[in-house]
Amino acid sequence: MMPKQTTKCRKILVTSALPYANGPIHLGHLVEYIQTDIWTRFQKMRGHECYYVCADDAHGTAIMLKAEELGVTAEELIAQVHTEHEEDFQGFLVQFDNYYSTHTKENRELSALIYNRLRDSGHIAVREIIQAFDPEKNLFLSDRYIKGSCPKCKIEGQYGDNCEACGATYSPLDLINPVSTISGATPIEKTSMHYFFKLPEFSEFLKKWTRDGHLQSEVANKLNEWLVSGLHEWDISRDAPYFGFEIPGAPGKYFYVWLDAPIGYMASFKNLCDRSNLKFEDFWDKESSAELYHFIGKDIINFHALFWPAMLHGANFRTPTKICVHGFLTINGKKMSKSRGTFITAQSYLQNLNPEYLRYYFASKFSAGVDDLDLNLDDFMQKVNSDLIGKIVNIASRCSNFITKGNDGVLSTTIEDESLWLQITGAAESIANHYENREFGKAMRAIMAQADAANEYIAFKEPWKLAKDPEQRQAVLDICSLGINMFRVLMVYLKPVLPAMSEVVEGFLNEKLSWSGLSQPLINHKINAFEPLMQRIEQSQINSMLTANNALVTAHLDQHKKVSEHMTLEAKFEPAPIEKIAAEINFDDFIKVDLRVALITKAGYVEGADRLLRLTISIGSETRSILSGIRSCYEPKDLEGRLTVIVANLAPRKMRFGVSEGMVLAAGDNDGIYLLSPDSGAKPGQRIT
Repeated sequence: MMPKQTTKCRKILVTSALPYANGPIHLGHLVEYIQTDIWTRFQKMRGHECYYVCADDAHGTAIMLKAEELGVTAEELIAQVHTEHEEDFQGFLVQFDNYYSTHTKENRELSALIYNRLRDSGHIAVREIIQAFDPEKNLFLSDRYIKGSCPKCKIEGQYGDNCEACGATYSPLDLINPVSTISGATPIEKTSMHYFFKLPEFSEFLKKWTRDGHLQSEVANKLNEWLVSGLHEWDISRDAPYFGFEIPGAPGKYFYVWLDAPIGYMASFKNLCDRSNLKFEDFWDKESSAELYHFIGKDIINFHALFWPAMLHGANFRTPTKICVHGFLTINGKKMSKSRGTFITAQSYLQNLNPEYLRYYFASKFSAGVDDLDLNLDDFMQKVNSDLIGKIVNIASRCSNFITKGNDGVLSTTIEDESLWLQITGAAESIANHYENREFGKAMRAIMAQADAANEYIAFKEPWKLAKDPEQRQAVLDICSLGINMFRVLMVYLKPVLPAMSEVVEGFLNEKLSWSGLSQPLINHKINAFEPLMQRIEQSQINSMLTANNALVTAHLDQHKKVSEHMTLEAKFEPAPIEKIAAEINFDDFIKVDLRVALITKAGYVEGADRLLRLTISIGSETRSILSGIRSCYEPKDLEGRLTVIVANLAPRKMRFGVSEGMVLAAGDNDGIYLLSPDSGAKPGQRIT
């Protein structure tokens, strides 16, 4: 028999990153929440005292502007989105112990407490800075709200921090003809007093903390690059108007959203403590023996693994036990995009498909690393149908009737194959270790291997044939009883992933599925009539989801456009288009541009550049290297072998990351930049006229 679990009870607090309160939950978000929920459910099944808290990230300029567009207050907007988020999470069976908001009294008080402790310890600096300011909206502008022509390559439509075309970095006010994307006005320079967290003072602490097992090795290595190059003081203040908390003792100055957002973890837990018998200090005091785990995406590691532990350490609170970083979600190998129909909302999915399909598929792909996870819809359908329907449910459906009809639902008094029973129950600790280490993919493979063994046993014994002989009645009962017991063990293993199906199975088995009860089979135990547990995925359901999702996204964009147009009229100023038509040229100027069909023979990343790809281009008679700012929309492997169009007679340009020998033609929208391609039949080197 399997050895009894002896692990002592642990006290564990778990969080997921806070979803921003200005839009719906989509499948990319759910990678994190499903991963965290599975891990938390597993810990609770093992008998540990474990709490899972989260909240909406409810502050910032973006929410303030969104509310203004919709004609509601910021408070009304975040309340509405909070309800929608809760419904989406409940739909996917994500079970929080508390789901809260950062716009709460608990968060205000804790943010002020942490700031005051940092200030009193000398970790806050105050100095005057120069910023871009929108004179129409009377608002300081961050880089994302400014566009103009790149001061280096002159390409239009670039944001205020760096150029997607040439990779140049610059100040927003260095842009040629800069405009505010909010009002269309030309930004001006304006000074303001700002507050800074002295992050460099924590460099030595962070160098040790990031190497003490709190992070995956690849994350620690990435952070080390920043630590070696030197940390900078972190601007933690924003000027009014701003939706957030005012800084104590600084009228008109507000905490930057990324200061109070992680404090929202503490605030959500504090709210839970105030409604229960929990003690906040038991989990957050500097000497706390409780464990603290943050699950986050790889795009926010600097906030969680540098700023956050430094803030906590400086304010005399405990730091995280571990920060568990995951990658992004791609759909059929492509980044999520509204224009490509791969930006799938939670609601579009839930209206057409069982949430546990996705929970299982994600679980089968999860690892403890930070690699991206791909939702291939064909593989999704095949895997769910094969594993959950063909392997797991199949065991119960094949065996149950022989017991409920043949023996009034009472299982056998013996285990027909003791060695097989010990094999399947003996996998428990290995599977538990995979769960503990967030290697859910390994856990699912191990579970399905045991499901294969169970199905092979039933197929070999063929109880449906034996049932034709009345003298084999006991043999049939013994075989099928073992089948039900093996099914029970497999469902215990899968319970963190499939909580709703597990609840139905508990009704069928007339027993609570628990990890501690695995070693004891159900002997002479009455079960109830079997009812279908899960249906196969049909292609029509996936098609319906995609159709519904495209309609929803289109309606959302149309509504956003109408609201924006209405607000433009209300504001009583003429809209200034961001992408202005260039000055008129004559035909003689145009004919100088030599456009050629080009074949992309090789594509790769550019080290140190977040937006560039290096393309090796063939135009028939020669090969060139071109740097192009299309990384946000393409993986290098997807570009190789593709035809596109380049400006072939553009003089080579020396850029920060190398020389670019031409320019690829592309079109841009809110989702990114996309290559232009010639029709089929075009050949590399052909001139476009």
